[in-house]
Amino acid sequence: MAALGRMAPKFGSSLLWPSGIREAEVGRRGVRALRRSPVRVLPPQKERKATAAEEQKSPREPPPPPQPAVERSSAGLGLWYEKASPGDKRLGKVVTIAKSKKFRDHHGKVLLEGHRLIRDALEAGAVPRTLFFSTVGHLKELPEAELKRASLVKVKFEDIKNWSDLITPQGLIGIFSKPDHVKMSYPAAQLANSLPLLLICDNIRDPGNLGTILRSAAGAGCEKVLLTKGCVDPWEPKVLRAGMGAHFRLPIIADLDWESVPSNLPPTVQVCVADNKDPGARAETVSMPRGSSRASPAPLRSKPKAAPEHEDEEGAAGVCIPELAVQYYYENWTQAPVAVVIGGETYGLSPDALQLAASTGGKRLVIPMVPGMDSLNSAMAAAIVLFEGKRQLLQRHKQQEDER
Repeated sequence: MAALGRMAPKFGSSLLWPSGIREAEVGRRGVRALRRSPVRVLPPQKERKATAAEEQKSPREPPPPPQPAVERSSAGLGLWYEKASPGDKRLGKVVTIAKSKKFRDHHGKVLLEGHRLIRDALEAGAVPRTLFFSTVGHLKELPEAELKRASLVKVKFEDIKNWSDLITPQGLIGIFSKPDHVKMSYPAAQLANSLPLLLICDNIRDPGNLGTILRSAAGAGCEKVLLTKGCVDPWEPKVLRAGMGAHFRLPIIADLDWESVPSNLPPTVQVCVADNKDPGARAETVSMPRGSSRASPAPLRSKPKAAPEHEDEEGAAGVCIPELAVQYYYENWTQAPVAVVIGGETYGLSPDALQLAASTGGKRLVIPMVPGMDSLNSAMAAAIVLFEGKRQLLQRHKQQEDER
């Protein structure tokens, strides 16, 4: 019986546990046993050797490197874009490109902002490099095929607001390769309504004025626009905003020396200049010293290439101003093709512009004004003269059609 009593605990009867051993203590032992690491079950020795041999023949491929954080557009465009991380250096380039002409020229990049301007650029064949946007919805308004050529980066709207010069930014900024007018595909409607009318900008320095002039030239159907040295950079953000897409509707050839202007004009072109000289005054040849001033609101300069803020009057040499016929702008002055020169408000027409006009049999075109007023804004004067030129050219074309 004593032997049976000693064996009783093996059957788990609480009534038969030896004295001094309690059920709670046995439970604690079981918990400790569960906390131990499980025993690793190994396959038989033959199977382990076979597995090791297979791994030696075909070793496992290393895990792929971590990919950048990208997301697929939820709009179904099939476009990949990145989320900009804090301190992304690409974002700082936006401000640099916008403000530095030297950087734009050296790297061949320009900055465009807003849906309309970026869409016009893409449709004209401009090459996008990087596009920053705040919401995926901004991409829906742009051509999908062209977007695949660019790096798309999603940023916070607050960041774009800090970069933008606009009061109400649209949340879309793009860095493009500097467009080449030879490689651009201008709108078919623009080409169909193009006229043998050209515009030459002579030392236009105000960005808002130049942008408005380009917009008027596109609206009037000009064939092309030439910008001489001394004009403001047409790819400056303020010029782009004032141009409202004109940069991508007609060729704009910038930074030209006066010696190279004729090679960018048709062979039989007649060059006229917009002026405010009294048409009743007799046109005569005048010799004026460089740097001198006159009462006319369109003072003459010798070289727009490097026009300083204040002309140097020391050692000034005489400049011969050629004789030109003077007439009102609304009188007949158009012959196909024809070019119009618009001078800047500060320096006016340069002698080079007048000499080019004289060599082609051109005229001075005057916009009559109330006595006491100096002159019109250069952008306003350009719009008046260009649209009058358009009217005359269309009327001439209609008469030729009627005669046939």
